Amino acid sequence: MKEKDVPQDLQYFKNRVIRDVVYAVDEEGHYRPVISEGWSVKNDALSVVWDDIREQCEEIRRRVENRELSPLAFHAKKNLLDINMLAAYSGIPRRTVRKHFNYKEFMKLDEKTLMKYADALRITADELKKVYEWK
Repeated sequence: MKEKDVPQDLQYFKNRVIRDVVYAVDEEGHYRPVISEGWSVKNDALSVVWDDIREQCEEIRRRVENRELSPLAFHAKKNLLDINMLAAYSGIPRRTVRKHFNYKEFMKLDEKTLMKYADALRITADELKKVYEWK
């Protein structure tokens, strides 16, 4: 693909710091990195994936409201974090994170532990305690 043909289809990257880097051929025939604002085909694929994640989050939200799972499970899924990743980001052992996905165990957490999770998820401790319909 030539530099002038690099897609610039804004959708997911609009008003974001993140950009895609693709390699394209310049006028002299050399490959060089070019920043892309997005590509419609990739945007379509991302839409399908995000729709699936939203459905999963909605199911988790219902389970939180039924006190089957904790709000931590919702926020982890929303941020595409599994237990291992959340443990690594929060500095809390995996076994403990798994236990905190249980509603009753989560409700017993002290402010210090809530803040570790909140920092890992880049939200406040108050936001961590809530779930919402994610559209």
